[in-house]
Amino acid sequence: ENKVCGAIGPLASLGRPSPHVSELQVGIGNTAAWKLNVLDPTTSVAFFYEVVNNPQANPLQPGRPFFMQYQTTYFHSSGQRRMRVVTVGRTWCDDKAPELGLSFDQECAAVVMARLATFKSESDDAFDVLRWLDRTLIRLAARFGDFQKDVPESFSLSGSFSLLPQFMFHLRRSQFLQVFNNTPDETAYFRHLLMKHDTNSSLVMIQPTLLSYSFNGPPEPVLLDVESVQPDRILLLDSYFMVIVHYGATIAQWRKAGYQDQEEHENFRNLLAAPVADAEELLKERLPVPRMLQCDQYGSQARFLLAKLNPSSTHNSNGSGGDVIFTDDVSLGVFMEHLAKLSVTGN
Repeated sequence: ENKVCGAIGPLASLGRPSPHVSELQVGIGNTAAWKLNVLDPTTSVAFFYEVVNNPQANPLQPGRPFFMQYQTTYFHSSGQRRMRVVTVGRTWCDDKAPELGLSFDQECAAVVMARLATFKSESDDAFDVLRWLDRTLIRLAARFGDFQKDVPESFSLSGSFSLLPQFMFHLRRSQFLQVFNNTPDETAYFRHLLMKHDTNSSLVMIQPTLLSYSFNGPPEPVLLDVESVQPDRILLLDSYFMVIVHYGATIAQWRKAGYQDQEEHENFRNLLAAPVADAEELLKERLPVPRMLQCDQYGSQARFLLAKLNPSSTHNSNGSGGDVIFTDDVSLGVFMEHLAKLSVTGN
């Protein structure tokens, strides 16, 4: 039997009791009904459930189906009161069944974890939230990772889980949990949009996308890493709240020299126009409209881009000769090393 623990999203409790409400509260709980002021195609709500069956008296039967039903009552723009009913069917499986890992949706899990951590941040200390996030990731890695006990070098995650650690790495560094340098109003705004939007948009908020433009070919996605910053590249960063066009040092020098205004440098003129056109398309399709910023490598506003990148090369490390980030934060590589070490110990 399933009982609902609560929901997290742009909603409020209606305080409606039900025998299907769990005593365990996650998010906004102790109710079987919620109210949303606005419902549009981008609205999403995370619901949490608890399995409350007695293993001895009523054991779960793998393969047996179960169903959950969602009833949404709303007023249409025509003034009509409508109800939409969605019934979701699933099947039980053993907790050691291989399909449990194969059916894992790491993108959705990352967004749910982000909502849970953000909701906890409203009442708990930030350090405690980060510790909870780390412990949850370590337990998941220890449960579904492939490794030899006490051998961190043997640790690996299957394709269904391989992206989740980097999502959690960027979530720990995001404006949802790190409120320094943001006003309370800005923090509330960022968290509200994370609570409201769908998985794809929320993933961009957690881990921004980075595109590279160069003379070597069409635009291509590159790693969200400081090593991607090169003098002969233009980078387009989309963090949902901000769209940044970053010009490499060489590209910026050519632009300032006015090469794009000369007829023989048409390719360079097209190269400069491409990321700006793509950025403007992002602004058209998104509401609220994000802030657009154009900056040069080593310029003062390049800090907005560097703050989102993995600090694989810092002032304390030996980089590859490219750009560096002045920070004491650990890199994704160090984060993964610690995750592997703690996951294989079995503690």
